[in-house]
Amino acid sequence: MTEAPPADEGSSPIRGNGLRGLLRGNRDFRRLLAASVISQTGDWVISTGLAFYVYQLTGSTLATATMLLITRLPDVLLGSVAGVLADRWDRRRLLVGTDVLLALGLLPLLAVHEPSQIWIVYGVALWTGVLGTLLPPAQKALVPQLVAREQLVRANALHAQCGQIARLLGAMLGGVAVSAGGLGAVVLIDVASFAISAALQASLRTPGRPSATTSMGGQWAAGLRLAARHAGVRLLVAYMAIAGLGEGIFSTLAAPFVAEVLGGGGDAYGLFLSVQAVGGIAGGLLVAAYAGAAKPWTLLGGATIVFGLTDLALFVYPLAVPALWPALVLIGLAGAPAAAAMAGFTTLAQTVTADEHRGAVIGLLGSAHAATALLGTALAGVLGGTLGIVATLCLHAGGLIVAGLLVLAFRPGIIR
Repeated sequence: MTEAPPADEGSSPIRGNGLRGLLRGNRDFRRLLAASVISQTGDWVISTGLAFYVYQLTGSTLATATMLLITRLPDVLLGSVAGVLADRWDRRRLLVGTDVLLALGLLPLLAVHEPSQIWIVYGVALWTGVLGTLLPPAQKALVPQLVAREQLVRANALHAQCGQIARLLGAMLGGVAVSAGGLGAVVLIDVASFAISAALQASLRTPGRPSATTSMGGQWAAGLRLAARHAGVRLLVAYMAIAGLGEGIFSTLAAPFVAEVLGGGGDAYGLFLSVQAVGGIAGGLLVAAYAGAAKPWTLLGGATIVFGLTDLALFVYPLAVPALWPALVLIGLAGAPAAAAMAGFTTLAQTVTADEHRGAVIGLLGSAHAATALLGTALAGVLGGTLGIVATLCLHAGGLIVAGLLVLAFRPGIIR
């Protein structure tokens, strides 16, 4: 059990006013942010480099798709179980142990040199996919142990942007690494990222948590009962299902939208995604700096509606003005409401129940998002060809608007 340090040394949780107070006054939260950026950058390096290497090795798009599917399925099947583990075990030790096991599990990839060894890639993909489900619920459930409640919106806005920063850095680095040094370079970069992340998280000073008094199965069942009975949790599950469905649609049709509707090429698509990431980072910083005092349910509902309206404008404007630059402006502007909505959502997920069920709720929400994102991908493949690309993307935008209205309409008396 880790003893909490004195408050003036950056203890858990630190109380400080504004973004500067959060970052300067909380050494542990800074280290958690750094660990998230570093480990997720390594994830993007390996996912980008490995996908390219597998296709280069096998010449098969099926092999690449199979690897990605194996990696993502555990999020659907095991998210709620991972959340229960985050409630049963010390979260800091869980994060450290998972990083170490992930680093060790990547080493067999160094033996892959020919197509007949693709089974090694699939085995590693399964290993990393299963262990990777443990990280998000444990990290998100840990944040309220490091940060005072009045700083949670700011903290979540910053923490959510770790993935965007990692995406910008890791995707580029992964492509360079696999071209310059092959699969070995990619693997060693990701192993190093997990090792650094583990060291940073091992140094976190978190308060001790009581040991679980129920069995694993009993605690998992209790989490499901909570989701079924708790109106606030049900509302968040419904929101996440709508958002996941829309994300699956958008991720599938973004490239066809740029190519077919905007008439752009691969460079335009790359620029579109880069602006999206930069807009998300800028939006997260703006929320952390200026919206930290906002009520999380107001932030979630209102920002989701604005996000949906911005996306709607993005999808329909080419019908009148078939040019690329408005898309870049709109996808960048969408970063602020998207970041605000995510900060509000994560804060509500962390505070809608007591600490002993926090991981289970976050894990369940993650599973709902992963499952509906897969469904959205399938729907996009069907509807994109029947309704059309723009009409299907407008369904995604409309879903966001409906989700935001649901939060604002039903949160009184449900979310504290």
